[in-house]
Amino acid sequence: MNKKTKSDAERPAGLRWLAGFQKFARHIVRSSGHPLAFALALGIVVLWAVTGPLFNSGNTWLLIINTVTNIVTFLMIFLIRNAQNRESEAVQLKLDELIRATSAAQNTLLDIEELSEEELDRIKARFERLARKARETSEAGQTHFLQHQEDRRPLPVSPPSNPPLP
Repeated sequence: MNKKTKSDAERPAGLRWLAGFQKFARHIVRSSGHPLAFALALGIVVLWAVTGPLFNSGNTWLLIINTVTNIVTFLMIFLIRNAQNRESEAVQLKLDELIRATSAAQNTLLDIEELSEEELDRIKARFERLARKARETSEAGQTHFLQHQEDRRPLPVSPPSNPPLP
């Protein structure tokens, strides 16, 4: 059964604004990371340096440039952070799906990002021990997974079930 998707006009204003902001943020972050954007910024700095003496490079000139750059930097932090949060969430969901779909994987890792630092440190130490053991027993420096029973014991968190995805 196909669900109808709501058109932009049928969505609440807040959701339309959020979707628009996310689209804007993605566009700005992608554009600002382009080599042409760097060249443009470098050109503006050179232009500022060259025209400074023409306008007597006074305190007002420096204050204007400083204010503009601070405002742009401040706003870019939020745009970049928004894009990073979305990308991180997407990667996390993809990893969760791989863990859920792989029968040999430990489902206890599905919500690992929600654990305390102490729990994460215990799990990390266990995986470091497994990696060290694998390196010690590998042939010619090639690593492989150890299939010993002790290495397959569950991690110290309660495992969630594998419910079907909607």
